[in-house]
Amino acid sequence: MDPRTLKRSLADLVARSQPYIQKVNSHVQASRHHCSSFSKSAQHQVEKLLEEFRGKEILPAVLLLIFLVLGLSSYLRSRRKRNNTRPSTPTIEKASSPFAKPTRKPGTWEPSSFTRPTPPPYPNWSITETKPLPYRPFRYGPKYFVTMGLRNVNYDDWIELDNHYPRFHDDKARRIIERGPKCCRTSPEALPAALELLDELASYLPARYPTLYKRTETGILNLWSNEHIDTTSRPLPEDPMQSCARLTQDDLAIMIERPDGQYYLLAGAILLAGFWRLEDKIGMPLSEIHTSGDVPQFREKLEKGMMNFFRRLKPEELVARNNYFLQVDDELAWSHSIGSEDSDGISWNTAEKNRAIEHHFFRSERQTLRRLPKSGGVVFTIRTYFHPVTEIAGEDYVPGRLASAVRSWGSDVSRYKGKEKYADVLLEYLDGKHKEQLDRGLKLEEEDDKRSYPW
Repeated sequence: MDPRTLKRSLADLVARSQPYIQKVNSHVQASRHHCSSFSKSAQHQVEKLLEEFRGKEILPAVLLLIFLVLGLSSYLRSRRKRNNTRPSTPTIEKASSPFAKPTRKPGTWEPSSFTRPTPPPYPNWSITETKPLPYRPFRYGPKYFVTMGLRNVNYDDWIELDNHYPRFHDDKARRIIERGPKCCRTSPEALPAALELLDELASYLPARYPTLYKRTETGILNLWSNEHIDTTSRPLPEDPMQSCARLTQDDLAIMIERPDGQYYLLAGAILLAGFWRLEDKIGMPLSEIHTSGDVPQFREKLEKGMMNFFRRLKPEELVARNNYFLQVDDELAWSHSIGSEDSDGISWNTAEKNRAIEHHFFRSERQTLRRLPKSGGVVFTIRTYFHPVTEIAGEDYVPGRLASAVRSWGSDVSRYKGKEKYADVLLEYLDGKHKEQLDRGLKLEEEDDKRSYPW
């Protein structure tokens, strides 16, 4: 190939490199000091090659140009990868990169050196004034998506307490007396994890809520109830999960991995669950817990991703999800509308249909998941938020969005959530409250600026 032809080829390569140079320049606003000098230098060198073209320099020039083009392409690919960060509410069906594939054998765990950061005190927390956080985790229709909907959470926000604490504390204390081991159990296999969880709470709570809890030499003191929880005696004076339950508004569960790779529910304090009983689920693997509860589309959409998530979860990660239900009675601990807590045949079939709206309650759970660094157990915290529908429907945008969400449920989700028993009354009421809000000038197009999921 003669020098003139080579020069034309080189010029053609230069022209083809211009889009890459332009793309680099488009990123200068975000990373000026990192990118600008590189792109300008590349352009200068290319122009210089053309101006100082010599036949004997053809090969080095071509090699240099190819290097520049490949370098720019590699840089742009890396920029695209960095911009594709994990969303705040990822779906569990697609495993996320932070949860690296484990190399350990199933059922084994090498203790991690990770230490949960000490949280700052919750700002101005008060057992009388701090209101429950306004979780409203429902979305507009027309389609309801079955997904676990995980999001990252700062470790400072692991446990949420508010001015409903006295009711939760008293309900738990009563149920521990009345039902004891039916609600709180720790299998021998899960004892190390339960003791680790108790130590974690005894460390976290006095730091986060110093006006409510104080650390002592032998445990933790509740400054409101003057109740002392022993965390150091061996054996403990009560089941460790029961002790954990007295310290939080959350229900608690621990999943342990066995050599078959399955995670089993082997410890729990389930006192305020409303619709399910620990005695029915204890000892079950994760999949059976969901299939025995007829969770809609679990096999099709959730099981594989959930199993991958559990295997990959690291102690450094704290994630949360929210769900919601409707209930047609005011009992936080157990929804008696679906039957007696000691009945064999609990279901929505026993619920009274179309009760007055005053009997409709909104029930939302905020669940967190983390892996304990020493034992490797996976801890669920399950915090219930419980409000009359008439209360939350007074909030801007809520009645319209909730009505749309309920209408979006498919037949399987509707059965699971008992829609047939309350939909007529509920939707008529929500539609009326939504109309009132529109009539007074509420602008739906402004909702995203004022409320965003899960609020």
